[in-house]
Amino acid sequence: MDYKNAGVDIEAGYQSVELMKKHVQSTMRPEVLTNLGGFSGAFSMEAFKNMEKPTLVSGTDGVGTKLKLAFLMDRHDTVGIDCVAMCVNDIACAGGEPLFFLDYIACGKNYPDKIESIVSGVAEGCRQAGAALIGGETAEMPGFYPQDEYDLAGFAVGVAEEKDILTGRDLKAGDALVGLASSGVHSNGFSLVRQIFDLNQEKNADNKKALDTYYPQLGQTLGETLLVPTRIYVRTLRQIREAGVTIKACSHITGGGFYENVPRMLVDGVHAQIRKDSYPVPEIFRLMAEKGNVSEQMMYNTFNMGIGMVLAMDAEQAAKAVEAAAETGVQAWVIGEVSQGEKGVTLC
Repeated sequence: MDYKNAGVDIEAGYQSVELMKKHVQSTMRPEVLTNLGGFSGAFSMEAFKNMEKPTLVSGTDGVGTKLKLAFLMDRHDTVGIDCVAMCVNDIACAGGEPLFFLDYIACGKNYPDKIESIVSGVAEGCRQAGAALIGGETAEMPGFYPQDEYDLAGFAVGVAEEKDILTGRDLKAGDALVGLASSGVHSNGFSLVRQIFDLNQEKNADNKKALDTYYPQLGQTLGETLLVPTRIYVRTLRQIREAGVTIKACSHITGGGFYENVPRMLVDGVHAQIRKDSYPVPEIFRLMAEKGNVSEQMMYNTFNMGIGMVLAMDAEQAAKAVEAAAETGVQAWVIGEVSQGEKGVTLC
């Protein structure tokens, strides 16, 4: 009896590490002090010693049940971007700049080519965010996960000046709310997505037919639309700040949609008013609402509905923010305003 007979292939683990090295190396920053394969990752803070009060900002998250679509489509090179996005967007939302990222892959069986594909996506997300992939863990767990399935999660650390951390403390009535376009469904609500399109967990002809169905209004197949990775907003928020815009508060529209996430950016005594007709809702959300007979309230309480982030700022700076976002390839709209009232959000 040996470990391989028990379901854990150590050699496959070594091979996975060798295959992922080039992807990891492509994310390196000069502050990284360690190499892949050590027990930990080290990152120098020397470059930040001139900051007044350097403050670490962290975020952790996973891809969730969107992974089920990756399994059904046997495509694994984009979900790593989702994993990074969910973490670094939260850091950017607090006013931080991501520094480094660590991933965790747990699988039923270590297929080195598949692990490499997953990590290639993680590395792409890190490059987009400017974060170094300084470590991670690949755990082969036979009997815990099915052989062809895995879970993917990550952890990111960033830095910000303490005074620049976005808390909403300066919000006032009349401030503008600017929405940044999402790339699609992102990484939340996929349990409902799979129910709407009757996508079960098995690889079969029905699932393949559903995911391969071409929808003219989408301009591509359902599977291609749903698997589009979460947009990473780090560069866009940096561009907006460098344009001279003071962002007062920020909300990352993830699980819980508008109703749960917008109030998280507010302080007591202010209320967010968002106009649903202020921007074009992507067709995938209209399709899901119609096909699943999902109420409008539930759609806005589950999905991002085309807005991945909401920023608050002085009204006179809103046009400049929209222009700066466009310079990074991200559409933005003034979607509402802040008013006096009970902490919360109204969609009208």
